[in-house]
Amino acid sequence: MTSDNALPDRWLTDWSPSRNFPLYTRANAGEVLPDPCSPLGWTVVWEPGVVMGWRDCQISVGTCDEHEVDLVQPEVVGTFGGYLFINASMARLFGVRGPGLSPEMIDATYFGTHPNVPAYVAEPWHESPSNTEKLGAWMTAVMTAESLPHLLEDREVSRAVRASRPDLSNLDETELVARMTSFTAILRRDFERHLDMTAGTSIGPGALGAIAAALGDPSLVLTLITAIGDVDSALPSRAMWELSRLPKDSSEYRQGLDSFLSEYGSRGPNEWDIRSDTWETKPALAISLIDTMRDALDDQSPVIRNEKNAELRRAAEKRVRTALTSQPDVLAQFDMALHSAHLYLAGRERAKTNIIKVVHEVRMAAFALAERTGYTRSQICMLLADELDAFASQPDEFRARLAQRERQYLDLFDLEPPFIVNGIVPPLSQWPRKGETVTTVVMVGDVLTGAPGAPGLYTGKARVILDAADPSALEPGEVLVAPFTDPAWTPLFVAAGAVVVDVGAVVSHAIIVSRELGLACVVSATDATKRIPDGAVITVDGANGTVTIVSMP
Repeated sequence: MTSDNALPDRWLTDWSPSRNFPLYTRANAGEVLPDPCSPLGWTVVWEPGVVMGWRDCQISVGTCDEHEVDLVQPEVVGTFGGYLFINASMARLFGVRGPGLSPEMIDATYFGTHPNVPAYVAEPWHESPSNTEKLGAWMTAVMTAESLPHLLEDREVSRAVRASRPDLSNLDETELVARMTSFTAILRRDFERHLDMTAGTSIGPGALGAIAAALGDPSLVLTLITAIGDVDSALPSRAMWELSRLPKDSSEYRQGLDSFLSEYGSRGPNEWDIRSDTWETKPALAISLIDTMRDALDDQSPVIRNEKNAELRRAAEKRVRTALTSQPDVLAQFDMALHSAHLYLAGRERAKTNIIKVVHEVRMAAFALAERTGYTRSQICMLLADELDAFASQPDEFRARLAQRERQYLDLFDLEPPFIVNGIVPPLSQWPRKGETVTTVVMVGDVLTGAPGAPGLYTGKARVILDAADPSALEPGEVLVAPFTDPAWTPLFVAAGAVVVDVGAVVSHAIIVSRELGLACVVSATDATKRIPDGAVITVDGANGTVTIVSMP
């Protein structure tokens, strides 16, 4: 028996593991939702919009057929203890059915060298010639796409959603609830396209990797997809840089900041959960990042750094074309793969930017509902979608319920979610508390191995930053060591000399932005924020995915 405030063994938004797709992982999920998702965020944004769009994409590209996936809780993801998990069994199915792929290739992407990964067990229904044919057609479409006009159309829709925001203070409870729940169809469509772009980012770089390996330089692929330009998620950093060059007390700065918040206010830490503040709801988050850039020298401009790396990329392209002069078929494949890689890497960030703008409008309506009814923003996000109508009619009836729910929800933050769930979710009472797991601090000469992110070799002082909202400790030229990254972290990259991240994969936000800024980057460096002491001197080898400890503080 537990008290009313005790954390239950199963959180109220949790799903049950799938029988056909039992393997789940936190790998990569921590970059999307690092913290437990709020009940309102999960039941208004994620379940009906994001997750269903994820399901739609898996069916449309050919990973699975409609009858193979649950209609209510599609096995593309799971939520346990409030934490998002990606379904690795579904990802393995993509590896089985995708031409030229394998479950082992998928495991390498998600799990790396993690010791507790269960072996893939083949079942007769996994093989499907019709799905393989469909996936092959999708891969061909990815490789041959000239442009992605639908993302530009989606961008206009998301901008229209933002521009049409009424004065929320003039809406009553029922109207605010109606607005909050009116974006489901857009969220579902936008996430289907976002996941399509995410999956597509593996095709072109994969082909480039094979060509680079055949030429004897596998690391060349990272240079070939560096500084590609037209990356929407890099634009806020450029805008912040320009603001950092202006005096803080000038009218030009104030006007520029207002314009910045209007255009990029939807971004912020943990932006996929509507409970989290963004740059619009808490401008101090953006201002502190702008201030961090002020001490950087002018030659650290993102534009200048991008162009330097674009020159390196163009030189690498020229070298490859010269080497392939006598192999016209391979050269044609190279040009096709290069175009596809650039197109889809930029497309992924555009698709994400589009959907985040819409997620933010749900947030703003929810925050307005909190203000109107006398609840805190956090408490309003303890509601479930099916409680909204009753809440709009009698908001005072929910005060005790939401206060208790919030206390239990905040306890979830102290839990360490398992990296892998395989069919059975341990009761929350058996989850370890964060900080209880002992990690070994590094010694001089130790090498941490992660995943190659962005090319470059850089030695500098490590600065461990655990919260993007408090960037003041980072000095220009230091190595940013972070638990995860999302666009809220991106402006810190401008001042940093290199980037190391605990989690992440080949299409991580940290990687894409590091390539735009010309920073050596290593992701999936497990427990780097716990193992590397703040102030240690480290060498980051972005091409090989290693971090070497040079000296201790």
